[in-house]
Amino acid sequence: MNANHESWKGFIKKRREDYNLSEEDSKLVDLIKKETVKYNADNISRTIAYQEYFLRQNEIEWSFLASMVSRNAGYNMTDLESKIFINGLNVKQRKQLFMTYERANWIIFLDAFPQLLLFEYSKINRKPLFYLLKYFSVSSFMEIEWEKYWTDRDKKRLVYSLIINEQNMIERPVIQNEFFKNEVFNSLAFKLQEQFKLSYVIFPSSNGELYGLAVYQFENLTKRIQIGKQLYSILFHDDLTNGFIDFAKQINHTGSRSDYEGLVGIESSNNPKLRDVYPVIPHKRTVEDDWYANSEILKEWYENEEVINGDSFKQSFLIKQELLGSMLKLKSIFQ
Repeated sequence: MNANHESWKGFIKKRREDYNLSEEDSKLVDLIKKETVKYNADNISRTIAYQEYFLRQNEIEWSFLASMVSRNAGYNMTDLESKIFINGLNVKQRKQLFMTYERANWIIFLDAFPQLLLFEYSKINRKPLFYLLKYFSVSSFMEIEWEKYWTDRDKKRLVYSLIINEQNMIERPVIQNEFFKNEVFNSLAFKLQEQFKLSYVIFPSSNGELYGLAVYQFENLTKRIQIGKQLYSILFHDDLTNGFIDFAKQINHTGSRSDYEGLVGIESSNNPKLRDVYPVIPHKRTVEDDWYANSEILKEWYENEEVINGDSFKQSFLIKQELLGSMLKLKSIFQ
């Protein structure tokens, strides 16, 4: 696999050096940049953009995965403004956690959405336009993978590649960032959440069922990639996919857990709607080298991950939510 990628690296490098940007391409780059900025405003706009793209281009399954994970990011954000979290964490702690979710998701969207749009415009023009990815600072890794997908249409490999890329994208600016390491990942609240596996990504279904996974070892790159592949296996399980898509179509994303709680028979957490409690956050992109230039693609990153949720998932999720609430109450007592 690595040898294959090394040969593609040479091809991509030569292609980038030889290509001159035409006026038509320049206009397309500007258009995609404007669209990306427009939809990268907040969690709501990102979620909608990913979902609408999938409904237009349903072969790009990663986009639906991104939309459903983005819904969960919204739930986690508004959790921080719920009564339990307000009582359990101080303003600074809640703001830092919010910025961790917000920054990571902003970075991923800034990188991923131009890729999605370039594929769409490549289909319209009936020719690959992935040489333009460099104008969005997208890794050469994904230029290789999109070129491969254009030829072989291996949907699962493309999903895995996008998961690998997004997790490498946030590794330095978020996971290894000194501010987030010191203020968030080394905090007692985060370590307890990791220890007891209290963080979940959940996928509601239109038939009232609930599926998903506990998310832990968040600081481990390979573990994050593994979890991404496992979530994909749930979301695109033959017996479940239509229920998830129907839910997404029927329920407008507000960021509040009330979007799904009534549907799946869970007592309301009374989370606020995201835009009622959070303003649009301005971001600046830090200058980052191509992560792929000095990285090795591990074989295990492309190994299949299959997860089958049992009937007990909802019960497990509810128990952990109660445990999290109890721990936050105890923390507030000792503050």
